Amino acid sequence: MKSQFSLTSLFSGLTKGYWWGALFLWLLIVAPAQASLILRVAIQEGVNQVKVGSTTRAIVRDGSSGQILGEIPAMDGFAAQPSGNKVALSKWQANDIIIEPSANGYVWIGDRWYRGSAMLISRKGSVTAVNYVDLEQYLYSVLGAEMSGNWPQEALKAQAVAARSYALHQRQQAGNGIYDLDDTQGSQVYKGLETESSGTYAAVDATKDQVLTYNGQVILAVFHSSSGGHTENVEEVWSQPLPYLRGVADFDQGSPVFEWSKTFTRSQLNGLISGVGNIMELTPQRKTTFGSIVSMKVVGDQGSKILSGDALREVLGLKSNRFMVVPVNNSKNPTAFEVKGRGFGHAIGLSQWGAYNLAQQGYKYEQILAYYYRGVNLAKIQVQ
Repeated sequence: MKSQFSLTSLFSGLTKGYWWGALFLWLLIVAPAQASLILRVAIQEGVNQVKVGSTTRAIVRDGSSGQILGEIPAMDGFAAQPSGNKVALSKWQANDIIIEPSANGYVWIGDRWYRGSAMLISRKGSVTAVNYVDLEQYLYSVLGAEMSGNWPQEALKAQAVAARSYALHQRQQAGNGIYDLDDTQGSQVYKGLETESSGTYAAVDATKDQVLTYNGQVILAVFHSSSGGHTENVEEVWSQPLPYLRGVADFDQGSPVFEWSKTFTRSQLNGLISGVGNIMELTPQRKTTFGSIVSMKVVGDQGSKILSGDALREVLGLKSNRFMVVPVNNSKNPTAFEVKGRGFGHAIGLSQWGAYNLAQQGYKYEQILAYYYRGVNLAKIQVQ
């Protein structure tokens, strides 16, 4: 297996189109370099191989000692692999390896370009790749992955403050010795340069260092796409009550996920939910105040079982826990069921489509944030 490959054709492919070409010029000339906190974002975890490279000449360091091991040329890619208890990259081996692009270059990790540098970590016979990136530059990408960069600026600003607050809260409360967050929906979606745009730059820069606090502490500023009419009190969905995450009437009407439906044949449901025979009905056992399913009783011709709303949502591939299940033909022996639902996500905190509609109506980001996060203050972090 070759450990080296070329990134040139891939990078030129990205810059062929007008949009990517214009973005690349913006990244090189216009987008400001800002000093801020450094986040550690896991891009690939526990893999057998990860491809890395750089747009510019890059220094390769031993991650433990900081010693320079060598250099890799611009636009050449390499495959990092486990080697015993170490990471092997080309001719180098170390417990951890850092790749630092020169001259504000970008680093290739896995299948995307990122700002900052890459740390390759050997753990239990596998490799974990972590992007070390400036907090504000990290948000350039998160905004475009969580919202469209073409959305109203006030909605994007609200998202920027929420995402910054969430990242710092997780960095303090949930980070580990290897990384602070990952790049998935479980943390915040992060796709590197791919989702940056002039709209995300403007919103992040306009709110630089701003976070939401409650009693002097950065809040858990969770957010979701659309609640389907009303957000949730956090303790009804998760266990810990938080005074700033209270249910409020949402402004997400008209969003593409405000209402949705999905139909299953009984045979399909039988294959997804086992242990009760032929499914006859699904009846809510417990709901939140605003209608999300906490638990559901599944009744079949050979028994019944209780499933949590989260488990049922996952197994059926639903957008949210706010749904009802009805037999298509309204018989006592149905052959199909329709799931009628509302919203997308956990329905806690900021509603992105609600923020969109409020921004369209002229509300400022400070007002949007104060509505979805109750009793919070807007503050500036002290960069350390």
